[in-house]
Amino acid sequence: MRWSEAFIPTLRDDPADAEAVSHKLLVRGGYVRQLMSGSYSKLPLGKRVCRKIENVIRQEMERIGAQECELPTLHPGEVWKRSGRWDLIGPEMFRLTDRRDTDLALAVTHEEIFTLLAVELRSWRQLPQVWFQIQSKFRDEPRPKSGLLRVREFVMKDSYSFDVDEEGLDRSFQRHFEAYRKIFSRIGLETMAVEASSGSMGGSESIEFMVRSDAGEDLIAACETCGYAANVEKAVSRLPAVEDPACEDVPEKFATPGVRTIEDLVTFEGGAAAERQIKTLVYVLDGETVLVLLRGDHDLVEQKLLDCSGANELHAAGDEEIRAALGAGAGSLGAVGVSGLKIYADEHLRGRSAMTTGANEDGFHLHNVDLARDIAVDEWLDLREVKEGEACPLCDAALAIGKTIEVGHIFKLGTKYSETLGASFQDEEGASHPIIMGSYGIGIGRAMAAVAEANNDANGLIWPVTVAPFEVIVSVVKPGDVETSEAAARIYDALREAGIEVLLDDRDERPGVKFKDADLIGIPYRITVGPKGLAEGKVDFQRRRDGESRQLDVHKAADWATESILEERR
Repeated sequence: MRWSEAFIPTLRDDPADAEAVSHKLLVRGGYVRQLMSGSYSKLPLGKRVCRKIENVIRQEMERIGAQECELPTLHPGEVWKRSGRWDLIGPEMFRLTDRRDTDLALAVTHEEIFTLLAVELRSWRQLPQVWFQIQSKFRDEPRPKSGLLRVREFVMKDSYSFDVDEEGLDRSFQRHFEAYRKIFSRIGLETMAVEASSGSMGGSESIEFMVRSDAGEDLIAACETCGYAANVEKAVSRLPAVEDPACEDVPEKFATPGVRTIEDLVTFEGGAAAERQIKTLVYVLDGETVLVLLRGDHDLVEQKLLDCSGANELHAAGDEEIRAALGAGAGSLGAVGVSGLKIYADEHLRGRSAMTTGANEDGFHLHNVDLARDIAVDEWLDLREVKEGEACPLCDAALAIGKTIEVGHIFKLGTKYSETLGASFQDEEGASHPIIMGSYGIGIGRAMAAVAEANNDANGLIWPVTVAPFEVIVSVVKPGDVETSEAAARIYDALREAGIEVLLDDRDERPGVKFKDADLIGIPYRITVGPKGLAEGKVDFQRRRDGESRQLDVHKAADWATESILEERR
């Protein structure tokens, strides 16, 4: 491709609304353009990168026996209603009706639709199967941000495994795990696999593949000593054992005028330290008002509450809902003597005594609360958020909390969808069983953005050869000079004949402009052809990643570049 004929609209300035480095550089480098919030056009360079990522994915999927399909993105609402996710997913799903007033949806994901295809797998002899596609998804994100990292329309590789038993699912899951490791390594991403919540996907187990990045929105807790890692929505830690002082036989009520928060009670004369308080939260789970108890210095992870309770949706109760349930306002709430409301308590309150909590009377609290004696806890759950420096649950070393970008997620779905949608098989004795399923996803655009986040410098992008839109750029200094242009054209043709993807910068621009653009768009290698060098039979060969350059014989430049690129491809 000749730059003079290409559409590569580079920009000198960052877009005004961009925060993430990848957002800035992909826009400035002419890879993407925003159409509206959360919706981006991929320009020719961006499409070339995405196509390379897709090709790597296809190769690794086919290595584990996966077969490629292409399913519709417009779905009948009835299928989603049958699975129960029409209401569960809520406003994230784009819904519409056709001219017959039939409910339709744009694909949030494709579990339901692939399961309908699996209905045709009637015998154990047809299993296992692994099917995948690279297809568009639509999610009405409330806060699209960071360019391609959080959008409302995107392309995803989603694959699905179908097995006769749990052992088969374990094998499919492990094959995908290993394939994902290879995919991310090949495209230039260093990932860590972490335990994760399955959320609305359901199932027994899920693992996220994360890339450490300040642009990420997911927080993970990780142990550098033993390798434990989990999303904070799933992470656990060990806390030091607590010895409680002697506790009176009954709770003691005391006045706390003006106390509204945990911190207010800490500083109140006769109050209590945060770790000796019981924090009482009021939530509504699937329409049912419940109480959630944690230690005063601990924070609730709402996803843990959803996962542990089995609820589909939740919201923090409002002032009117709180008063209707407990007769007092926030700041004076407690669970002592409460009946008729389900009470969930965090495990780190189990066995605690001599605690302080609200009295369910405005301006009053209770000392000497014994959890076992005074509060009728229905379920003890892991609900608290892990904090930096707490002990690893496996080896007791300190945990670190860091931001990450999720680039892949794999799920053990089990029979969640096959039972609901009727995908079953007959075993050797003729008995019918639901198919055991797994689901596995990689966002293509997000992967491109994550590679950009991990591979850049002050001058622009630095693509790995495996995903670069072009592997080498031939920059022509003084393209009006016949000898220079002809020498550059010979190198360009030789590289193309060798199967190298090459961009010839034949624009009538100053050398500085060309070099800045080459650095900005991040082409891994640059060959500079100019009259001064040619006078000595030389061209300059430079590597983008570290700036290393050398003078090459003009007749050997194409061979040298080809050898370097083929080595990196391997």
